[in-house]
This record gives sequence, structure tokens and C-alpha cells, in this order.
Amino acid sequence: MIPVPAFPAHPDRLAEARAPDWRQQWREAIREPRELLAALGLESLAARVSAPAAAQFPLRVPRAFLARMRHGDAADPLLRQVLPLDEEERLVPGFALDAVGDAAARAGTGLLHKYEGRALLVTTGSCAVHCRYCFRRHYPYGEESAGTDRWQGAIEYLRGDASISEVLLSGGDPLSLSNARLTELGEALRTVPHLRRLRLHTRLPVVLPDRVDAGLADWLASLPWPVTVVLHANHGNEFDAAVDAACERLRSSGATLLNQAVLLRGVNDSVEALAALSERGFEAGVLPYYLHQLDRVQGAAHFEVPDPEALGLHAALAARLPGYLVPRLVREIPGEAGKTPL
Repeated sequence: MIPVPAFPAHPDRLAEARAPDWRQQWREAIREPRELLAALGLESLAARVSAPAAAQFPLRVPRAFLARMRHGDAADPLLRQVLPLDEEERLVPGFALDAVGDAAARAGTGLLHKYEGRALLVTTGSCAVHCRYCFRRHYPYGEESAGTDRWQGAIEYLRGDASISEVLLSGGDPLSLSNARLTELGEALRTVPHLRRLRLHTRLPVVLPDRVDAGLADWLASLPWPVTVVLHANHGNEFDAAVDAACERLRSSGATLLNQAVLLRGVNDSVEALAALSERGFEAGVLPYYLHQLDRVQGAAHFEVPDPEALGLHAALAARLPGYLVPRLVREIPGEAGKTPL
């Protein structure tokens, strides 16, 4: 019998076999504020942790994201994004449960239709990290996500509106779905004949970069439409070699990578931090897209940067960097035809 030569495995799949499974990393995420603080040598901050805020919107931090926080630094910009503090308990006028008018834009279970030509699927309520400024921290995901067995109505709506040429997958985080579930969703979207573009809004390649495995890259490459992946990083320290590798794998699948950030007090409210974010993201192959003014969701008022200060920061950033590295400074106003430039 003539032996059949063994072909070497693809390098991506060898690396994937050696890497910890992303679902295991998800399960092992830190969920207790005191455990997070102990890991960083910041036990003294425990007195500022809000138990009610942590109960209403539980802490979740993957250990891959924890590893990028500075040990012993109470002002670490990554820590500030995830630690539930007592400031969240303040009720501030103008800060609401539904800060961006999602309820008014509902077009079906898990489907939001705010803007001409595009619609958004709330695919899941799950996220790998819980950001304290999240504009959907009060969203009723249990009833209003197009999760298991709930896509059909949304797909029928999309098929029935020929003006919709782009679908956004959001959540929660769409990449918290398994590759098999994403494949099912992709097959359903193929039945929308007028669909021309697909966009994914995700934080997972940043906070849990091993999620970008070969199976996900294969799925993205198989899609029949141009795909844009909008990442969400707010500070240059969120990028490391693992995130760079995840971004490279996404780009190799044919996806265009953009980044949207939120202007946050104590995180990136300086020209230096914003410039470093744009430059570090570009090194990873990610172009700046939006710099959002804070969505005024209840519990996040302590992150707000006033408009005059935001405009000054943006002008200084534009004077410092080439135009392609300057994100658009915008705010989402419910009922408007698109994001409103400042």
C-alpha cells in the first residue's frame, strides 16, 4: 500500500489548538469587584465600590483584559471603565434608562430601525466585559434580543424593506455567539436580496482576543458582502500583541477594521490619550471612526466631559494628527437622521 503523505496543519489552527479556549476564558472572567482589586493590589478601593451598582449591572472582566491594567494604579484607565463605583448611584437630571431612543426605534424583536438604509440586530445580551458607561446597561435583553429562534421575524422585516442595504450586528456583543450560531445568522441574512453590506460592532477582539479564532475568520471570509468590523477601544493600553494578532486575523478575512471610542472622564480626556489611541490602533490596522460624546445613560454621569471641553480636545487632536487618524466627534440624539457631529 502506498502511504499517503501527511499535510501540515494550517499555522492558524495549530496556534488555535495551543491557545486557551475563548469560552473557557469567558467562564473564568472575574465577577467580583474585590477579586479584581486584590489582583491589582488595590484593596483600599473596596470602600468606593457600589454593591447596588454591581448587583444591577454585574462586573465582568476577562483575565486577558485584566493583564493590561497597571498593578497598584487606582487611576488606571482600563480599571476605571469596569469598576462599579458609588458615583453610579447618583441620580442626575438628564440621564435616562434609554439614553439613545432604542425603544422608539423598535421594529420587531431584537430589531432597531433608526436610520435610513440600515437596521440593527440586537443579537444577544451577552458581553465579555461590562463597561460602566454602557448605553444599553438597562436594556431589556430578556425580551428584546434576536437570539435563539427569534431571528425569523427580524429577517422577514428586513426582506420586506428594500431600502435597507446594510445590517448591523450588535448587542450585547455579536461575537459572544458561537461560530455555529453566527453561521446560522449569516445563512438567514443571505435570504435578504437587497443586503449589500454587513457591519459588526464588537469589543471581544479587544477584551478577549482569542475569540478571533480560525473558525470565526473562515465565517467572515465566506460572507457574500463587504464586512466592516467596528471595534471599541477607548485607550491605547487596550492594545497588546494578542489584540494585534486578532486584528490581523480579522483583516486577513477581508474585513475592514474601524474603531469607535467614547470620550470618558478619567479614561481618555486628554489630547495625549486620544492621540495615543489613534496611533496605537492604526499600528494594529484599525482606523479611527467615531469619538462619541457620552450617551447619557443613568449611572454614567461621572464619565461625562462637557461639550466645550470635548470640542477643545478634538480641535487639539486635529492639529496634532493627520486627518485619517482623527475620529469624528459625534453625539447620538434620539430621533435624528444620523449621528450628530459636534
